[in-house]
Amino acid sequence: MRIVERTGSTNADLLADVGAVEGDWLIALAQDSGKGRQGRPWQSLEGNFFGSTLVTIRAGDPAPQSLSLAAGLAVIRAVEAVAPATGLILKWPNDLLMGQGKLAGILLERSGDRLVAGFGVNLAVAPDLPDREAATLASVALVSPQSFAPVLAGAFARALEMWRTDSVRLTTAWMESAHAIGTSLRFHDDSGAVTEGKFAGLEADGALRLELADGSERTVRAGDISLE
Repeated sequence: MRIVERTGSTNADLLADVGAVEGDWLIALAQDSGKGRQGRPWQSLEGNFFGSTLVTIRAGDPAPQSLSLAAGLAVIRAVEAVAPATGLILKWPNDLLMGQGKLAGILLERSGDRLVAGFGVNLAVAPDLPDREAATLASVALVSPQSFAPVLAGAFARALEMWRTDSVRLTTAWMESAHAIGTSLRFHDDSGAVTEGKFAGLEADGALRLELADGSERTVRAGDISLE
């Protein structure tokens, strides 16, 4: 595990590092070019956690996109281990909420058989987001990026092993920590169109099943979900 004072993006740096191997972590105390899903900027505020780890996709591995479930499970388990936080819930595909606010986000990026999972966790400060509420762990506990990093690394290693060996158990564990079956959702696709429905579970590849008003189901593999 390597911790640096500042970089542009831990995801970009680790993905470009040809010497990096699975299990390596890069943690930055500050990021200048952090980003979230769909190219959104990620506010890198002092005291928050910014870190990435590398996974090598092997023959026989589950669908790579389902790694978002492993990453989500890892971050909620890590937060549970370091703080007496309540109201934690995973929101598909890759957000961790505390109450109504976003506490953490995950970005997966891939090049060939190399995939990085980047984590941003609001340990100290809740950013001012234009379209959603944010939360900070500092409201319940003081946790530094340096102390959080090994806890998250251990949680991710366990979740990664589960992803490779028992994907059913992984999906079950994720759903036990997520919004319940029947939760009302609004799905925003990449064009901006909005579809309302209810959470009906997950496909094997991690895609979301959305039950529509007429009883039919839609499989969602990309886009944003908001809880009603």
